[in-house]
Amino acid sequence: MSGTKLVMGASGFLGSHVTRQLVERGDQVRVWIRQSSSTLGIDDLEVERHHGDLDDVEAMRTAMTGVDTVFYCIVDARAWLRDPSPLFATNVEALRTVLDVAIEVGVPKFVFCSTVGALAIADSGLVDESMPHNWRHLGGAYVESRTQAEELVLRYHQEQGLPAVVLNVSTTYGPRDHGPTPHGKLVKAAARGKVPAYVKGVSMEVVGIEDAATAFLLAGDRGRIGERYIISERFLPIKDLFDIASDEGKAKPPRIGIPLPAMKVIGAVGGGISRLFRRDSVVTSTSVRLMHIQTPVDHSKATRELGWEPTPVEDSIRAGARWFLDQPKN
Repeated sequence: MSGTKLVMGASGFLGSHVTRQLVERGDQVRVWIRQSSSTLGIDDLEVERHHGDLDDVEAMRTAMTGVDTVFYCIVDARAWLRDPSPLFATNVEALRTVLDVAIEVGVPKFVFCSTVGALAIADSGLVDESMPHNWRHLGGAYVESRTQAEELVLRYHQEQGLPAVVLNVSTTYGPRDHGPTPHGKLVKAAARGKVPAYVKGVSMEVVGIEDAATAFLLAGDRGRIGERYIISERFLPIKDLFDIASDEGKAKPPRIGIPLPAMKVIGAVGGGISRLFRRDSVVTSTSVRLMHIQTPVDHSKATRELGWEPTPVEDSIRAGARWFLDQPKN
């Protein structure tokens, strides 16, 4: 598609890579970011910058006017928050404002970043886009907020004609993770030999960040309105992730395997401490459950309809490890 593209959330890990690929293929690109956002991921790119918060409707209207595609990559991913209200404020309520503006200005296409956490889990076989979410009572506030967000986008499509395409993206790995993301921090630590242990029996859906960004461009060009597409390369054991990153860094991989039942106890203790002292904790019963509850997914629809052909995620993990190792330690 020709015309101007708007990337909302262009300062984030995924959004910056979507922006980069759009610029590299010659598109006119606008970005929507907060004044306070770090723009390290896009500072070398020629883009039209629009600033504003998600309640600044006038600025948002200006940014969306005249574009042919909006790539929406804004997510509050702080799953560890004891108070979940910020998750729903950003992931659901602020999104509602964005969708209202998109309808008002008549955006021709709206590509929405959802998550594999909004997909079903299966007793056997692979999960695909046709299966309804069936574990919201187990996923905690973060998964609930993201599931509500996806449902909101699809409801706007069904009831108000929003030309939306939903991408269910798995955990992303690769270079230029300036944040860094929590999962990027694991790669960084493993590449430097600073991960002493891993949790046995834990696997997750993963994808290279550049492949995920490519899927957004393909969805903008070819994605069918009202459809969901799974964007994930494979179901990877967490030990393999650490082994790949540590091998790239020529560091010692983790040797100690923590049994999952022991990790569940640790999560229960972490959650209890969080409640007692009223502070956030990354390790809770919910976070431990999220380590192992999801099941493998099928990305063949994205390959079939979008022409998406992801590269082995090992290459992206290695590229991410090299990038972290090249950064100043401070």
